[in-house]
Amino acid sequence: MHVLVVEDDCVSAEILSNSLRHFGYEVTTADNGREAFELIRTGKFRLVVSDWDLPEMSGVEICRSIRRRQSSSYIYVILVTSFDGVENVVEGLNAGADDFLTKPIQPEELRMRLRVGERILSLESRDVVIFSLAKLAESRDPQTGAHLERMREYCRVLAEELSGWQKFGDEIDGEYVQQLYMTSPLHDIGKVGIPDSVLLKPGKFTEEEFEIMKQHTLIGGQTLDAAVRAHPEAQFLRMAHDIALTHHEHYNGNGYPFGLKGQEIPLCGRITAVADVYDALTTRRVYKPKIAHESTRKIILEGSGTHFDPDVIRAFLNREQEFIAVSERFDENSRSLDQPVMFLGASVPPSIAVGATNPA
Repeated sequence: MHVLVVEDDCVSAEILSNSLRHFGYEVTTADNGREAFELIRTGKFRLVVSDWDLPEMSGVEICRSIRRRQSSSYIYVILVTSFDGVENVVEGLNAGADDFLTKPIQPEELRMRLRVGERILSLESRDVVIFSLAKLAESRDPQTGAHLERMREYCRVLAEELSGWQKFGDEIDGEYVQQLYMTSPLHDIGKVGIPDSVLLKPGKFTEEEFEIMKQHTLIGGQTLDAAVRAHPEAQFLRMAHDIALTHHEHYNGNGYPFGLKGQEIPLCGRITAVADVYDALTTRRVYKPKIAHESTRKIILEGSGTHFDPDVIRAFLNREQEFIAVSERFDENSRSLDQPVMFLGASVPPSIAVGATNPA
């Protein structure tokens, strides 16, 4: 990883640079704050080790400027200071510094603190990898458009609503909401294992084809289960596994792949089920036009207690305006029809459409 060292004392800068190169880092140096910030703006650096006192722009001012920027990647900043006192630490943290080192710097301590920074930055990379994997699966079905973006937003809205309910207080916290937002795009990862002849079929599935399509839940579950076994400490992988495996289970036990019922279905799967169906109905697909929110709302309510967890449906009702806002934000300009839906070669009332359309 490339580290930017900001130090106006040439001897200190050389010592720091040599230590970091010895540890395997690429190093660039700057001797004033203004130059350092211009280098940071290139997007090349995600680890910055900066002295507090600098000409033109102090280390604290660099931190403030970094945090004010609209950046797609997080920048981890370690401030180096000879100042003592809690007030200086507070000032630095308030400005956006992530860590502190006190002069004289011990090379091994610097190395360990940079390793902490790398671990934190890897969390952001993890999010990117997860979403990239989901987009890879989605790329095999070009009709789904911004499905993943909408899905994770719908799931976040539902989880945030439920987190305020006493019933779910012990299960849903901020970390749970974040993990659901991060992992829900993997719900259909198993579709990478479904043949194109089935996955991309625009018409009605035969019974045999539908059985093949249903396998995407097992494929996704098995794939992510292998990852869970390899990294049991990664809780987000367990949630991703549960979502991929159970988002087509029905609250009354009539879903697949296992026919789980009620609380047997993990909460993340019950939440994702509502988000998935809402998005399938309110967007145009190759096998159906877009359905208006009001008609979709009616279908969702009809599924309460059968297809869907009634608690999740109540959460949906409490936050439906946010669902509408997400749908509009990611609108793909498909035409909305509030009429019988044409798919599978026949005209069918929308209430029958849930669970019957391609893809499964």
